[in-house]
Amino acid sequence: MTAILRGYYWIHDRLFGALNHLAFFAPLLMRLYLAPVMLAAGLYKVYHLDAVIAWFDQGLGFPEPVVMAYLATYTELIGGFCLLFGLAVRWISLPLMATMVVAAVSVHWQHGWFTVAPSEPLRSVAKPLADIGIPAARESLENSLDVARRLQRAETLLQQHGNYAWLTEKGAFAVINNGIEQAATYFIMLLALLFSGAGRWFSLDHYLDSQARARLSAAASAPPAAVPASPSASGADSPATGLPGGE
Repeated sequence: MTAILRGYYWIHDRLFGALNHLAFFAPLLMRLYLAPVMLAAGLYKVYHLDAVIAWFDQGLGFPEPVVMAYLATYTELIGGFCLLFGLAVRWISLPLMATMVVAAVSVHWQHGWFTVAPSEPLRSVAKPLADIGIPAARESLENSLDVARRLQRAETLLQQHGNYAWLTEKGAFAVINNGIEQAATYFIMLLALLFSGAGRWFSLDHYLDSQARARLSAAASAPPAAVPASPSASGADSPATGLPGGE
């Protein structure tokens, strides 16, 4: 058994140990994936701030809709830039995660999990969950059958009464479900960045942190400054004799 473990770790350490030098790729790719998402969401809210405030107020019933709209807008906008440049990534992940939770609960929760409703039950990720008896997964599969019927009907109408080749030239039609899938995915990626940080390369966090720690290390290792001796300690003016040097 010992020989098997030694052989396993010999292979493991040489194979995966080399990947330590490339560990920065994972947080970098997550940052580059999330940054345009947050920037696009923030910029949209900036350009349509009045509509966002009205939606937060009348559509979602948020308290203090003006404050909430500004918080959501600039959290996403500033967060997008921070993710892009790798600046304060751990700090900005926290309000971005809170934004994803609010969006998931207030906007997407009632629509279930999927962003795009699946129309093939056998290929749905709900299938294995339904097989073990989870009721919500079974309902999802039934919904997939309903989606499939509606899509087939829509395709039939478009083929009969429209230029179907032109209509589908840019992609197939789908039913947007608007569930929590995307918000949950972004939350998980932000959670990973909260634990990992921005990464070693292409990151202002790493550069600033290394500079700050180098300065602190240099300050800690520097010899203490010499303290000038007090007159009484050096005996420059002895109170006993009143003469310089105590003479």
